[in-house]
Amino acid sequence: MVLGIVKYGNKALREKSSPVPVVNDSLRKLADDMLETMRAARGVGLAAEQVGRLERICVIDIPDGCEEPEDAMFNGPIKMPLKLFNPVIVAHEGSQYDKEGCLSFPKIGGAVTRAAQVTCQYVDEENRPQTITARGFLARAIQHEVDHLDGILYVDRFSAVERLAVAGKLKKLARENGGVR
Repeated sequence: MVLGIVKYGNKALREKSSPVPVVNDSLRKLADDMLETMRAARGVGLAAEQVGRLERICVIDIPDGCEEPEDAMFNGPIKMPLKLFNPVIVAHEGSQYDKEGCLSFPKIGGAVTRAAQVTCQYVDEENRPQTITARGFLARAIQHEVDHLDGILYVDRFSAVERLAVAGKLKKLARENGGVR
């Protein structure tokens, strides 16, 4: 089922998620619905806050051809789509700077500095602990979604110049969606 995506200005985007005690059928269904919603909106990642929920869940599905060849090779063992329950980034290294977008910020994009490589621990949909290490675009997506789960938005990571460039659009979007910035 396609869910409604919460836009900037809605207070849910600033909430910190709560860990899920156990992955059950209703949470599996939520993750499946989030994937369907993300794909319908042509995104690559979605966090529970973006559909108005506060469970610590996010989904990611990086399409083939979106990564640099060396990153795609490194990330090859990580099967898509990812359904991450209680994800936590436990290590990061290097740096990358690139444009990002977000389904909660239609028509607003900007460049953000992120770690080039991250190690993330999470629980899969069968309640098994998992650890993955990702580089490049996948690492960027993991960081973006985990930030959402912590109430941090990618615009918070914009440089002062980037933020100034989109200030009018952000103000308008916030006003249309509840006013919380």
